[in-house]
Amino acid sequence: MTIGIAGGTASGKSTFTEQLKAALPALRVKLIHQDSYYLPHKKLPQVQAPFSGKTYRDYNHPQSVELDKLTHDLTKAKASGKYDVILIDGLFVLQHPPIFAQLDLRLFVDCPADERIVRRLRRNMTWGLSFDEIAEFYLDLVRHRHDEFVEPTKHRADVIINGAQPFDIAIQILAAYIKGVTA
Repeated sequence: MTIGIAGGTASGKSTFTEQLKAALPALRVKLIHQDSYYLPHKKLPQVQAPFSGKTYRDYNHPQSVELDKLTHDLTKAKASGKYDVILIDGLFVLQHPPIFAQLDLRLFVDCPADERIVRRLRRNMTWGLSFDEIAEFYLDLVRHRHDEFVEPTKHRADVIINGAQPFDIAIQILAAYIKGVTA
């Protein structure tokens, strides 16, 4: 079974994916994180922000990710027969048709924009970025890319997960479903 988990920046995709894996200890689960497929920083496309005109390296565009390699690795993992469940998470897993076509279950972690920006601020400040750097980049570009590429994929999901609440009940329900399907 192949499950795609999408959602906006800092919505809880990776946390949800890790918790779902932990809820399936008897199954052979493979995790594939889209974040592992970003182009090197210097190769990222550059873009001018719509309002400020400032130029940024664009981490929030599908061209920033080696989606063909990601698709190849997903296909290879599925064909290997080594896994009962493959969990693939990332901004574009419901957006990229060759990945979308391979998914048996499509999830979208939905979280309000204000909560996502606060989470992103907390996370990125631990990486040494300033509040102003993170906020400016988010307001100049990230929210626009979310509206352009991520939010429109929500309607493609089979299940929408509330990213503003603990995942306990959603994990229990999905783990039971997955165990039943893979039995």
